[in-house]
Amino acid sequence: MRLSRAGRAGLSGSCSPCAGALGSRAPPLPGCSAGRGLGGRRLGCRPASVSAIEVTCSPVRAGAGATAMWRSGCRRLGARLCGLRGGLGVPAESGHRNVVSCIDPSMGLNEEQKEFQKVAFDFATREMAPNMAEWDQKELFPVDMMRKAAQLGFGGVYIRTDVGGSGLSRLDASVIFEALATGCTSTTAYISIHNMCAWMIDTFGNEEQRHKFCPPLCTMEKFASYCLTEPGSGSDAASLLTSAKRQGDHYILNGSKAFISGAGESDIYVVMCRTGQPGPKGISCIVVEKGTPGLSFGKKEKKVGWNSQPTRAVIFEDCAVPVANRIGDEGQGFLIAVKGLNGGRINVASCSLGAAHASVLLTRDHLNIRKQFGEPLASKQYLQFKLADMATRLVASRLMIRSAAVALQEEREDAVALCSMAKLFATDECFAICNQALQMHGGYGYLKDYAVQQYVRDSRVHQILEGSNEVMRMLISRSLLQE
Repeated sequence: MRLSRAGRAGLSGSCSPCAGALGSRAPPLPGCSAGRGLGGRRLGCRPASVSAIEVTCSPVRAGAGATAMWRSGCRRLGARLCGLRGGLGVPAESGHRNVVSCIDPSMGLNEEQKEFQKVAFDFATREMAPNMAEWDQKELFPVDMMRKAAQLGFGGVYIRTDVGGSGLSRLDASVIFEALATGCTSTTAYISIHNMCAWMIDTFGNEEQRHKFCPPLCTMEKFASYCLTEPGSGSDAASLLTSAKRQGDHYILNGSKAFISGAGESDIYVVMCRTGQPGPKGISCIVVEKGTPGLSFGKKEKKVGWNSQPTRAVIFEDCAVPVANRIGDEGQGFLIAVKGLNGGRINVASCSLGAAHASVLLTRDHLNIRKQFGEPLASKQYLQFKLADMATRLVASRLMIRSAAVALQEEREDAVALCSMAKLFATDECFAICNQALQMHGGYGYLKDYAVQQYVRDSRVHQILEGSNEVMRMLISRSLLQE
């Protein structure tokens, strides 16, 4: 089954029972009668990803058999997750999702988008959440899982359908990445970068390039990395030094790129390099394929978060690449890079949303379960107000991101500023939500057995990459001052 506007006949019955993949049980937490959640992680009676419980507990146009399975799954889940406001013991016929309506991520979406969202939440719960901790701790790049995601259309969400993409909108993509990020924020962020690279080729490449590179990227048979940042040029990307000198029908690349997600594992590298004069007009975009002589990689970096995706330097030493691999015209590279980043900022902000949404729900349930001084933490007004602030910031971030996604899709003049605002606001606020969630979990929140700490670590870098939040302020103010 794949998600696309061209055809979604397989969507019916796509939502598996919300019981998902409940793992082994462990001794209960203090003040709690339930045990471990997904994958055996202690989560204060919550699974590592709360998404399926909170959003997908309703059949998606399912037949009688699937509906019965769903009802049975909900009953089993309700029996096992005791202490959660009656254990989700809600009749299936009511359609009630047991989600706090004011933060429901499906609000404002049309029925088609809700279908995409349900599929993404379900996939996040079944395939990602149970493995999130292991991928992080063992620093595993989950190739097989991502190829399963690609079978649903997540490898080329907003890529044109004639080359295997799903042909969805930027808003659809934001909804999907937010849902997937509840299962594993780090891995979803890589999937979003992969999508950005495929979009650059699909949008600016010629027909031969599109049909050569995009189909295997959409299936994730091949993976892609975005190569812009260099050791000496981060925020000042236009000063990059990696050179590409033309010799006959090849470019000879020399230089290096830093902090490249997927480097060493990816098969396609979308490289911004200097083919001409200093400054942005001298930059071109060239696709370098893995295995090209002269292409090598630095050591795997040790990072605070984003551990399910490798980060390395990409090094070019007399690396000969066919001129046919240049995307667009010479000197068009910086424009391609910037246009790609506008969408990348929406994507990474959406990943922050997923982490924050999961963190709010985990915190809500922790406050109800955890007792101190003879009563649940939820009875403390100070913590009630903190939770209210977290929920408010979450919804404000979501609305800003979705508004910017629509502006980008419509190619409006204010799209760059709105994408910058959304990235700035949402990544700051969503990290603050995750961090506050950890604080409200107390000592438990600092343990790696609890998912909340991983959401904190994986969302922190979003304030730095795809243009730091300081650069976002520059872009916003520049837009205002030029009016």
